[in-house]
Order: sequence, then C-alpha cells, then structure tokens
Amino acid sequence: MVKQTMKKSEKTDRRERAEEEASDLIWGINAVSEALGQQAKAISEVLVLKGKAGPRIQQIVDGARTQGVRLRFVEQNRLGVPRNCHHQGVVARLAATALSSLEELLAAVGGDSESGARPARILVLDSIQDPRNLGSILRSALAAGFAHIILTRERSAPVTGTVARTSAGAVSHLQLCQVVNLVDALQKLKDQGFWIYGGVAESEQALSMYSVDFSGPICLVVGSEGKGIRPLVRKQCDQLVTIPMEGGFNSLNASVAAALLMFEVQRQALSR
Repeated sequence: MVKQTMKKSEKTDRRERAEEEASDLIWGINAVSEALGQQAKAISEVLVLKGKAGPRIQQIVDGARTQGVRLRFVEQNRLGVPRNCHHQGVVARLAATALSSLEELLAAVGGDSESGARPARILVLDSIQDPRNLGSILRSALAAGFAHIILTRERSAPVTGTVARTSAGAVSHLQLCQVVNLVDALQKLKDQGFWIYGGVAESEQALSMYSVDFSGPICLVVGSEGKGIRPLVRKQCDQLVTIPMEGGFNSLNASVAAALLMFEVQRQALSR
C-alpha cells in the first residue's frame, strides 16, 4: 500500500510539473513568429522539432538567432506541449521576466556606481540546469544584495514560471542577462574594473571565503551542480574561493553554496 501511494504521488508530481512547464509555452508558427517580432525579450528559448523545415520555420530560426534568443532543435517528446496540440513543429518558452543584454546590464551597473551607491555586485551562474536550484539562488541573490545576474544561454535552465515561483517572486526585482560566451562577458567585466571570484569546492589556489576581502566592484561566479565552474571560465577568475567544511566533506548543493558566498560578501559590506 505504501509503495502504491508513493507511485501515485510521484505520478501526480510529474503531471503537475509538466503542467507548470506547459503554462510557460506558446506554440504554432503564427504565435511564435508574432512573439519574436513583438516581445523577443520575453522569450527565453525557441524549440524547433528536428527535421521540420520550410520557409516559415526558417524565418523563425533566423529571427531567434537575430534577436539573440536561445534556439534548440529537439525530438517530439522534448517539446513539452500538451498532447494532441497543433504545434506545427515550433514552440517558444516565455521568460518569467524580461531578459537584458550584457550592454544593458553594464549600463545599469555603471549607473549604480555613479549614483554613489555601494560597489556593484554581479552574480554569474555558469550552467545551472535545475530550475528549482536556479530559483532558490535568485531568491538568495535578492536577499544578499546581488541585483544583477548573468546566466549562460546554453546549458542553463530557462527562466520559466517554475524558476519564478521557486524564487518567491525575486525574478521581478532582479536584472537578468543571458550571454552566449561567458568568457568574453567576464573579460568585459574586468575591463569595467570588476574583480572576478570563482566559487569552487576545493583547490590548492582557492582561499577560504572568510579570508578574502570582498571589497570594490565584484563578480561572483558559481558553477553547476557536480561539474562546477567550467575550465575556461575558471581561468578568467582572479581569485578562487572555497567554503570551509568539517569532516572532509566538500560538496554542497549549488544553491546553498551560492547563498553562503553571497551572504559572506554582504556580511563584510555591513561590517565596514
């Protein structure tokens, strides 16, 4: 009886999760074309059925690339739409909030600095793929004073309603930016005077977060669950930072690690 109840609960959870994700989707050639033309910043990604072709499909593909919208070619079962809907091989996922370009984010950060506010803080998330982890991180970011977030366009969870709900609405108060090349983005941040800190599980070059001086304009990079920060991104970091842990344990959930690092930055700022 217990096993049957668990199986029913798991099926219910999967069904509810699928319904949540489908609520963020629009489908059909006309609907997706219109969305790309009128509100491209509100679209987190466009999905095209593998093997689907034609001039109107190509127009959508070209439009997504021109607008800088994430584009994926997927199998039928990865479109995520309700069964028997007339999707015509193309689906767009709406973002829970408008996404900024890197230039817009840098302009906003520069405006903060000119206004005499505290030194700018930017959180960079390298390939966070779990939407609930992403939502939890964004919730902590708002609480810790990280108002500007950079996400990777590929290998990253789209900013969906699930992310918004998990963030407890924090996405509405943050400036989110997606970039194609994170290495280039970090170099531009360096040119703007930011010091890049990379959160890692362990490394001979890493310092304890309690011994790092997080003053001035900072950019904190947090990597994905399991793999952490990618090697090329890691090379762009000016300083690697780790969270001291007892008992030889060196692995934390990405959202927990991100929260600890961000609140250490906040603690130091409040103690100055």
